[in-house]
Amino acid sequence: MPALAPFRFSGHETFVCRYAWLPKASREVTPNPLLFKDDDNAMVALGVGKNMVRSIHFWAEMAQVIEQVEDGSHRITSFGQQLIGHDGHEPFLESVSALWLIHWKIATNPKSPLFFWHQLLNFWHRAEFRESEIIAFFEKNTSATAALRSKSTLGAGYRVFVNTYVPGQSAKGEVGEDSLDSPLVELDLLRRVGDSRGGGLQHRETIFAFNLDDKPAVSPTLFAYCLHNFWSNNYPDEQTLPFSIITAAPGSPGQGFKLPEFAVRRRLDLLKATTGGVFTFEESVSLQLAQRKRSADFETLLDAVYAVEA
Repeated sequence: MPALAPFRFSGHETFVCRYAWLPKASREVTPNPLLFKDDDNAMVALGVGKNMVRSIHFWAEMAQVIEQVEDGSHRITSFGQQLIGHDGHEPFLESVSALWLIHWKIATNPKSPLFFWHQLLNFWHRAEFRESEIIAFFEKNTSATAALRSKSTLGAGYRVFVNTYVPGQSAKGEVGEDSLDSPLVELDLLRRVGDSRGGGLQHRETIFAFNLDDKPAVSPTLFAYCLHNFWSNNYPDEQTLPFSIITAAPGSPGQGFKLPEFAVRRRLDLLKATTGGVFTFEESVSLQLAQRKRSADFETLLDAVYAVEA
């Protein structure tokens, strides 16, 4: 398994990714590859302030819809073009499938992994958590070779993660307007489940919990696309992958989608039909393996997600 690239800790400017940002970034970068080399010009083109320009830039790269090239300019990626580009499947990210794909791309970015997503999705092994224990968890798991990260940086990253998936509340318990700007709230991946006072704290902390149930909107075709993505990024030379890797390895579909084992197995059982025999799953008393029978194509697998929905 290849070594991870250096983690990203900042760049979001404390903003969550908003509904219009990814389509807008891809649309503006296509004719103007130098868009993000000049904040002032980007402010005019995107119609937002400087901090939001930087946040749009950050999230568009994290979601892998744009990428930087050697001269410092940007271009839309093949994934971005196919999903939200001109004649793409989802120019406005309207379906839940598109949102799961964006979540997946952010959570598994191989070139610039986001520390908070990587740690919480792959290495926090309880459903529930609160801020104080997660900050301690982050501090423990920050690489000794990484620059020292302040508690404020870790706290900001934690809150961006939570606010990406949980709608905000007003003082009266109403959904806040700003929270609706995060499209990934619709995924119901994370829930507010209560509050508590513990660990010597003088104030109450909100308790959140991952939704560990099956996610029917993660269709067999979407799962197959993400499995191929995981396989290509992490085990490119392997022709088989054990069930345990697909379910529990860092960056795997099981971890990225927080799926129970039975839900992963059900999708794997459909793998041969879903991919036209490109992938299969063999299960016996002593063996549970996904097999790659021939080379797969990202574009074809992504088209299949929308062919089923059409």
